[in-house]
Parts: sequence; C-alpha cells; structure tokens
Amino acid sequence: MTGTTTGITVAIIPARGGSKGVPGKNLRRVGGVPLVERAVRAAATADGIDLVVVSTDDERIAAVAHAAGARTIARPAELSGDTASSESALLHALDVLEADGIRVATVVFVQATSPFLPSAGIAEAAAHIAAGRFDSVLSAHETYGFLWRRDGDGNAVAINHVAAHRPRRQDREPHYLETGAFYAFDAQGFRAAGHRFFGRIGIVEVPASTAIEIDDEQQLALADALARAAGDALAPHNIGDLHNLGTIPADGSETAQNSERADAGCRADATNPAPAGIAAPARIPASVLVTDFDGVHTDDTAFVDSEGCETVRVSREDGMGVSRLRRAGIPMLILSTEQNPVVARRAEKLQVPVLHGVDDKASALAAWADENGIALADIAYVGNDVNDLGPLGLVGWPIAVADAHPAVKAVARVVLSRGGGRGAVREVIERMLPR
Repeated sequence: MTGTTTGITVAIIPARGGSKGVPGKNLRRVGGVPLVERAVRAAATADGIDLVVVSTDDERIAAVAHAAGARTIARPAELSGDTASSESALLHALDVLEADGIRVATVVFVQATSPFLPSAGIAEAAAHIAAGRFDSVLSAHETYGFLWRRDGDGNAVAINHVAAHRPRRQDREPHYLETGAFYAFDAQGFRAAGHRFFGRIGIVEVPASTAIEIDDEQQLALADALARAAGDALAPHNIGDLHNLGTIPADGSETAQNSERADAGCRADATNPAPAGIAAPARIPASVLVTDFDGVHTDDTAFVDSEGCETVRVSREDGMGVSRLRRAGIPMLILSTEQNPVVARRAEKLQVPVLHGVDDKASALAAWADENGIALADIAYVGNDVNDLGPLGLVGWPIAVADAHPAVKAVARVVLSRGGGRGAVREVIERMLPR
C-alpha cells in the first residue's frame, strides 16, 4: 500500500444499473470492453491508487467489476435512483470501508461513463491531494472558446469575453472546461463539506480528446469508433492522434490460400501450399480459447456431393496454431450449434474438446466454464454470426473474424485481420501465446 500514515488512497466508481438515456450503460462496450471495466482498469493502473471500489446496485456490474479486480460494494436502493447524488454513493462507500477497518485518506471519484480515462491524470490528482497541495481536484481541458448564453428575451449574451472585442488566441487567457471524468479530494474534508468541491481547488489538465462522456447512443457509437480506430482500446493517448495509429495490417489475397479439407469420412484431406507466417499485433491476455466452428474454423461454406456427403474448407495453419496452443497448456473448446459429424471429426483431429448441437451457446459456455473452474473474464471467444452474440457478451475477450456479421463486429473487443477458414484461429492463437 502506498497510502499515507493516516489512511490509503481509494478510487471509487459509482455505477448504477439503471440508465434512461443508454439502457445498461455501465455494461455497454467501447472498443469491446464494458465501460465499468475500462474505469476499473484505468484506476488500477494509476500510480498511487491502493484500492479500487465499485459501488453498484446491479449484480451484473458487480460481477464484471470483480473480475476486473475491483472490490464491490452493494449500493442501497435508496441511493440508486435517478435523483440520488454521486456524493451519497461515495459517502456510503466510505462508511462501508471504514466499518471494515479501512482508513481512507484520499478519495478519487472516477466516472465509468468517461471511456478514455487517463491513468496518468488520475495519478496526478491523487498525488496533489496526498501531498496537501489542494483539498479537491477536478479534471479539465484547456479551451479558448467564446461562450455565450441566451437571456430571457432569447438574445445572445457574451459570458467569458467582451463581444465587441475579439482578441487573438495568443492574447487570451485560457479557460478550463470540466470533463467529469475524475475528481480527487481529502476524505475528511469531503465528509465535512458533503460535496466534491471545497477548500483549495486544483485542476488536472487532460487532453480534450479524452473528454467524451457517454450520455446517449450517439456518444457511445462515437467513442466505440474512436477506440477501434486508435487500435488500443484502453489507451487514451492514442485517441487524439488518429494520424499515427497502430492498426492491424490488412491480410490481402494470401488469406484465400493454404487451406485443407476436413470431412466426415468421405474423402482424404487435400492441402494447398504451406502458409506464410502471421504477424501478431497486441497480445490478447486471455487464458482460455473458445471458438465457434462454422465461419471461424471454416469459411462458412460447404461442399455437398451427389451422395449428400458434406465437406468444408479449413486452414492447415489453424491446425498448427492449435497444436502450439496445446503445447503451451492453454485450454481450448469448440462450441457449435451444428450437429454434424464434420465438427466432431475436425475437433478429434485437433485434439480439442467440442460441444456441438448446442442451441443456447451462452448457457452452454457458462456451464462449461463453471464446471472447469474458469472465470468468464479469462476467456477469449471467437465468433462470426449473430448466434455468437450470447457467448460474446459473457466473456472478457469477445473476438470477431474479419468477415463476421456487423452485429458481431460491433460487440467485439478485437476484430481479426483474417477471415474464417483463412487463418483466423491461428491469428488469435499467436496473439494469445506467451511472448
């Protein structure tokens, strides 16, 4: 613990289950990651934070927060309505912690609805309070904008400038616009004031590009698009510079090559030339891999001969990848709705367990994970079509193949550069293997 002699520094994230503007807002995904998980991870990686707490009235939010490493506190119903203040949730969380013998010196109030939380800014805010430089601190970005308001007659009235005088930017004093992303304050002073602003108030300046706050579906869509464009879904420093993004390279025509055929005993395998290597971008730190079959191991087409024998195309480099995954001791499962001998045949050849003929894939996955003592947050699930949306919504790493249905790509944390049956499984395995 890095707390002072009078207590520790705690980041508290209030996250209600109810939201009128964006239903289930705190569990909605930006860059494939639930908003509450993004907040927990940003706070947990900030220097000087000793404990991350999520206060919630929702069991699903609590489960995601716990899996991300936060302590959860059950928020009473009377503090969870639309009119309840954030301050009331913070005070309740402090009461619970102190009843457990945890003395809190500094509180960092973090908003899950701000998807691009800068960990460095959180650390700076906590340090200001711990050092006694300020009593409370807010996050804000610099602005030189000319602000106006309407009077009672609807006329425009200048606020932060004289309308008749229009100075150059370099001649103006900057103002700071509060982002709402995070605040920090002395715990004892907060209890006395009952509000986040008191005493000496400081500003932690953050980039304007991190100031998006999710209040409606349009803002959620914009944030998700920015996260995916930036390549690193959790790194706010990438958001402001979309000209220097680390993106996954396009696969090109090479993906249509290097496949084999897996059948149900109709004919022997037919192979193409050996595959080229796959370059692995950012590592996927999941510890278990679960995949759909059709459209992931295959290109989602089937060949049927005159005798009704069905054959599908699969990638030999996927097979090599699965072999490497087994040697690394990383568990894998194939989960398919198809009751087809070809699925069992391919799984047997790969030496991978399979559940097929499954109608409710989400329930089957949850039961399998529970039976094997695996946390859903540790699973990477690769899918391609709408029947994969259930399991994709359960796991920590929802992944879509390159040619997946748009609805699948929309919820994916990672969209691969390769399509089903064209090296997608190998690509995700290469990104999961220890480096």
